[in-house]
Amino acid sequence: MLRFILLGLVCLAPEVASSFPASAPKVDVTLYYESLCPDCQLFIRQQLYPTYQKIGDIFNLTLVPYGNAEETKRGDKWVFQCQHGPNECLGNLIETCAISLLKNLSVSFPFVHCFEVSIERSGDPKSVAQHCAKSLGIDYAPIEACVSGPQGNELEHEMAKKTDALEPQHEYVPWVTINGKHTEKIQREAENNLLKLVCEYYEGTKPPACEKQKIGRCYNNWEAFPQIQEI
Repeated sequence: MLRFILLGLVCLAPEVASSFPASAPKVDVTLYYESLCPDCQLFIRQQLYPTYQKIGDIFNLTLVPYGNAEETKRGDKWVFQCQHGPNECLGNLIETCAISLLKNLSVSFPFVHCFEVSIERSGDPKSVAQHCAKSLGIDYAPIEACVSGPQGNELEHEMAKKTDALEPQHEYVPWVTINGKHTEKIQREAENNLLKLVCEYYEGTKPPACEKQKIGRCYNNWEAFPQIQEI
């Protein structure tokens, strides 16, 4: 009869410097994007939203739905042209109004996430927005009024100004800045593992989700490990 021993391996992560203060300024993360860009949808779904759910308390998130759009002034109204057509302009406007009116990111970001996930399956921004509002218990009427009126037009103009003020100017979307800065290194790391990137920038005590990012070693000194079982 073969005797198998469950080895109780002691897994030790690399030591972390204990010089971080108990609290520190939050990391500023800004996403410049457009509502119907497939790469933006992927980034929001796979990186930004999961990171916000896990460590949203250590970073400030700003969403700027405008992207590669262009604006012109006609009379007293701004007119927008968007890379993926009129539906993208409408999607940008819906999200802009939601972000402004809902104010609390814990409400507005789930709405944006729902919109970006659901719009992939439906080409109608209005019906998607209504669905997301209903599923999240949000009154859509004020958002709809904003979208169809001068308030939304002016709010989207503000998104255009934020995007146009970027230094360096954005070359693509999604475009990520950390603490107001953008580099190809920041962009690459954000696209690969945003959670790890934000954790590295945060100078306070790391939350548990950050600690899980460390890569350690499992040493074979299992004899010192108290929980040894025989099977």
